[in-house]
Amino acid sequence: MDNAATISLPYRRYALGLLLAVNLLNYIDRQVLFAVFPLIKIDLGLTDTELGFLGSSFMLSYLLLAPLFGWLGDRWSRVKLASGGVIVWSLATALAGFAPGYRTLLAARATVGVGEASFGTVSPGLIADFFPKERRGRILAYFYVAIPVGSALGYLLGGVLGQRYGWHAAFLMVGLPGLLLAVPIALLRTPPRGGDDAVRHPLKEKAAAGYPALFRNRSFVCNTLAMAAMTFAIGGLAQWIPSFLYRVHSLDVAKGNTLFGATTVLAGILGTLAGGWLGDRWQKKSGKGYLLLSGWGFLIGAPFAAWAILAPGLTPCMSAIFVAEFFLFLNTGPLNTVIINVTEPGVRAMAFAVNIFFIHALGDAVSPSILGWLSDQWGLRSALLITPLAMLLAGLLCFLCGRFVLRDMAEIEGS
Repeated sequence: MDNAATISLPYRRYALGLLLAVNLLNYIDRQVLFAVFPLIKIDLGLTDTELGFLGSSFMLSYLLLAPLFGWLGDRWSRVKLASGGVIVWSLATALAGFAPGYRTLLAARATVGVGEASFGTVSPGLIADFFPKERRGRILAYFYVAIPVGSALGYLLGGVLGQRYGWHAAFLMVGLPGLLLAVPIALLRTPPRGGDDAVRHPLKEKAAAGYPALFRNRSFVCNTLAMAAMTFAIGGLAQWIPSFLYRVHSLDVAKGNTLFGATTVLAGILGTLAGGWLGDRWQKKSGKGYLLLSGWGFLIGAPFAAWAILAPGLTPCMSAIFVAEFFLFLNTGPLNTVIINVTEPGVRAMAFAVNIFFIHALGDAVSPSILGWLSDQWGLRSALLITPLAMLLAGLLCFLCGRFVLRDMAEIEGS
């Protein structure tokens, strides 16, 4: 581990770029499944409930193992955990290309969640430690721009490869590239926990306090619940909109995924980067800046999400999806920065582990199956209408979190 002051700015940017590239593959491998949903449904003769559980199986293993990797991440090498995670999820994605049936495909997708839990718990804190506190919103926004870009590429690659070569080939071809990045991640130099702040005024590491202390942190709890409501909404939309375009607007798999992917990548990049930049500026004026920006983003975006589902034509549907996704992605950098700002450096991997557990346990671990079941009962369009309600709840929880955040940030800075 290096002293933060000895790591040059070019190397910090290299580390950011490397971790961003890995996170990009992370989301490609996640989303490729949903691009080939229609092909898997036809080939294996599945119900929507069974399809939804393919998405949920990944999230269940992801969230259940996150606490273990969070505990390890605050006590062991973060780069080794990240590198090992890349290897596991890349191999599991590729092996899904050889799955002969539903059960083996289910097992492969669950194993993807194991690898991504290892990477997901340690990478945000590692990224933040490379850069000063006043730039965290923008830096994490750059890191999380991988969500829309990787998701869009997952839809695009999955749709095109699946349409041309079949869904087995789609998994195989997107899974293997991740193995190339495992070695440079393992060799990455790392700053001390807490980054430059740890050098200027050393912070006490409180890993021994463990998980119970996090549940007494009201800002952390409210922020996590807001992200859970957001994850329920965005997870439901991301996993079912390709099928929605296929069924309701009669687009084939390749065209529907390409259109949705292009919309997602444009709205996601603009929203994520705007959120990081605006969040840092608002935060300088108010200690609640990150939360205020996210709260208003959720409230503004919810009506557009509802219109995207109800719109009678393809053009108004996709226009509304673009606006809704812009305001959903606006919160990515700010809300993850809040986690870092209200937790001690020595428990940040555990903080992200708890966050991962609850946002997925209450969010997209259950939303695919819930929406799939509701779709079997009411139809897909009606089922999707619960997602804008989750966005409204996320906004209200952001405003509630603002009541506690100033005190909790002051405690961390004064420790």
